[in-house]
Amino acid sequence: MTQTVTFSKALPDSYSLESYKKHFADFHDWLGRSFSQHPVNALVKARARFIDEVLVQLWHKYELHKSKDLSLIAVGGYGRGELHPSSDIDLLILADGRLSAAQQEAIAQFITTLWDLRLEVGHSVRTVKESIKLGKDDITIATNLLEMRLLTGNKPLFEQLQFEVSKDSFWTSQAFFQAKRHEQQQRHAQYHGTAYNLEPNLKANPGGLRDIQTIGWVAKRHFQTRTMRELVAYQYLTEDEYQELMECEAYLWQMRFALHMEAGRNENRILFDYQPAVAERLGFGADGKASVERMMKRFFRTVQRVSELNEMLLQHFDGSILNHKEKVKTLILDDYFELQGHLIVARDNAVFARRDNLLRLFWHIANNSNITGVHSSTMRLIRQVRRRLMGDLQDYEACRQLFLAIIRHPRGMDKAITLMHRYGVLAAYLPQWRNIVGQMQFDLFHAYTVDEHTHRLLKNLYKYTLSEHESEFPLCSDIVRKMEKPELLYLAGIFHDIAKGRGGDHSELGAMDVREFAKLHKLSEFDSKLIAWLVEHHLLMSVTAQRRDIHDPAVVAEFAEKVRDETRLNYLYCLTLADIRATNDNLWNDWKGSLLRELFLATQKAFRRGLEKPMDLRDLIRENQSEAMPLLLKQTFSESEILQLWSRIKADYFARYSARQIAWHCEHILRHKNPDEPLVLISKAPIRGGTQVFIYTKDQPKLFARLVAALDSKKVNIFDAQIMTNKDGYAMDTFVILEQNGEAVNSPSRQQSIKRALELYIQDKPDLSRQKTKLSRQMRQFNVPPKVVFLPGNTSKRTMIELAALDTPGLLANIGEVFQRCDVNIHAAKITTIGERAEDFFMISNSDDQALSSEQQSALKRALIEQLSQQTEG
Repeated sequence: MTQTVTFSKALPDSYSLESYKKHFADFHDWLGRSFSQHPVNALVKARARFIDEVLVQLWHKYELHKSKDLSLIAVGGYGRGELHPSSDIDLLILADGRLSAAQQEAIAQFITTLWDLRLEVGHSVRTVKESIKLGKDDITIATNLLEMRLLTGNKPLFEQLQFEVSKDSFWTSQAFFQAKRHEQQQRHAQYHGTAYNLEPNLKANPGGLRDIQTIGWVAKRHFQTRTMRELVAYQYLTEDEYQELMECEAYLWQMRFALHMEAGRNENRILFDYQPAVAERLGFGADGKASVERMMKRFFRTVQRVSELNEMLLQHFDGSILNHKEKVKTLILDDYFELQGHLIVARDNAVFARRDNLLRLFWHIANNSNITGVHSSTMRLIRQVRRRLMGDLQDYEACRQLFLAIIRHPRGMDKAITLMHRYGVLAAYLPQWRNIVGQMQFDLFHAYTVDEHTHRLLKNLYKYTLSEHESEFPLCSDIVRKMEKPELLYLAGIFHDIAKGRGGDHSELGAMDVREFAKLHKLSEFDSKLIAWLVEHHLLMSVTAQRRDIHDPAVVAEFAEKVRDETRLNYLYCLTLADIRATNDNLWNDWKGSLLRELFLATQKAFRRGLEKPMDLRDLIRENQSEAMPLLLKQTFSESEILQLWSRIKADYFARYSARQIAWHCEHILRHKNPDEPLVLISKAPIRGGTQVFIYTKDQPKLFARLVAALDSKKVNIFDAQIMTNKDGYAMDTFVILEQNGEAVNSPSRQQSIKRALELYIQDKPDLSRQKTKLSRQMRQFNVPPKVVFLPGNTSKRTMIELAALDTPGLLANIGEVFQRCDVNIHAAKITTIGERAEDFFMISNSDDQALSSEQQSALKRALIEQLSQQTEG
């Protein structure tokens, strides 16, 4: 039974706004103190009783109790007698007919007083007939009426409404169930069908409080009960399932209660802002990120349990209670399972006494495309046997054979792997997978928990095999179709992040895990080494493409040396693409896709030429010039004009751009008549997935800082920069930009606006001491200490430097100003944003066009850290 807890202080004898506000403040303080002393369900009921007292006293104050034709009724959550610290108070004032003017005035004063007390009140004034009519038309109103509770007033009138609501003419069980299921499906779709968002809504997310309530609503409507507990007697759910639901609800209630106390309002999204304080209130400690990750891991595991129970019980209600007389076509699959309609069903309640049948079930799902899901009775058996497992399923040889059969099956990564993940069988099979279930990553880069991210990666890999996704991933689709063993790619996907949260390098630890897996599952030595290499180096291609100059043959040669052969390259490319796309829906864009594709093709070309015969830089320059020349000659320029221009341009330029880009730049430079005015070109169509901005102007101090400030003012993201100065002192700088949503800048008016801003910042020399833009709500929760690392270079003329810092507004412009103060020239930049973290790579030189000395590196490092630390603190 629920423990009863009551606020001991009595309401003031007579109403005054000040005395009531003081009473409310005292009650709120008491709730806060009581949170660590009493069960949360007792506290939410205590607040409901507290509000009951207030409403009844105010009802009397405005003499509404003298109106014998009125009832004051609590509906919705308040009707259940449950109110969190800032929950809405939903009221129905039920009238027996038209209200008099005096009654209308009294009700208006009553509601106004509640608003004056800062209560979030939702109210309606209706007759029984109006309530029933509106309830028939609106499932939300109908649901609220199911849980109504009389506070004061005309009891027979209240009972009349109760009677009308209980009739089938109001809502039949079948219609109500279908409406609530549709409502839930729509709600889940808003969250992409997953509960694993890192700032989840405790009520609305899949597996949240609404899903628990939906289980109860549909059954309560059918059985005419008021509590979830009563449904056990109707065999709708077992005693264990009821207790599990109550445990899950209690944890979600604890989080919601603490969240309301911290936010001071009816906030149901557990935002990054509140997570550390809520974790501390719940007893997870005060050590920031670690406390949050402990709290959220339990949250994600809780909502997974709720989702499973919700799916099972709603399916059970639909098939076994509402439609139990309907005959379903049955097909026997083997001695253990049969197909009923489109659901797989265990033929015997003891079927999972043979542990390998847990895997055989999912092999059938992979093997038979007519199977759409698991029957609720079999889900119940899976849940029961899962709790009784004494070890890992992989301990059994028969289970190992079936697991590999699923991984190797052409449809194994379709419904089978998803349902294995959803029903906890993957965690029961792989002990390492259990560790990552619900493992949160407290940053803005990873939008999902580790297990959900990995599941999404596997689904991306599976898409490569489907013809309907061929146009989406043409290169990957072609590669995977030709793979002899795509299952090695799937296994690398399963293990690539499996060691996260264990301390140490997760790539190295994951590679060790997969070697043990390969040994246990008797994979060949070659396969074992390939999967382990992929896991250990799964970030290599992403890091190289996004943080290095992949147009430099030396960078490609270094990458190829690490990869070694085309087989590894093929697997790594497919894994990398799937990994990035599964990390965060907002991170992928055509620019990243273009970088990875170019690195893949350049490395493939290097392998086919032979690593001992890499392309010489001079060969590349000659090749690009020979292809650009005829393109320019077609524009009526003479060869001498072209060669004269090229003689002023440094050789590096011709290695960094394609022939078409060289022709585009040079055509406009040759037509540009006023050398004192800047030339700004913006590509009309995306180039390599991004919009290219080319600037040709006389070099000047702080030019890089001015250019990035101009682009920053137009709210575009910079992903790449090539900074170059001609032999005659003209800058030839190129930026690749994208809109905030990751799309190329396609609007002509938008392009013109960016062009004008760049020209203005170059010519008018605006004040670069911009007003500091406030950090976003999410960014304020993160601390990324500035880090400066000098990398070993391939030449004595250039220094490579990598910066990591919080991605604050104006970061690039500030970096540019520091470079200018330290007499440092920028030649190339790679701009990478990983959630809240900016990781930027620059190729630089000193004022003598040489690599920085040790002393110059130390001075630059100090200046950068000082500047970036001030920016973060500001």
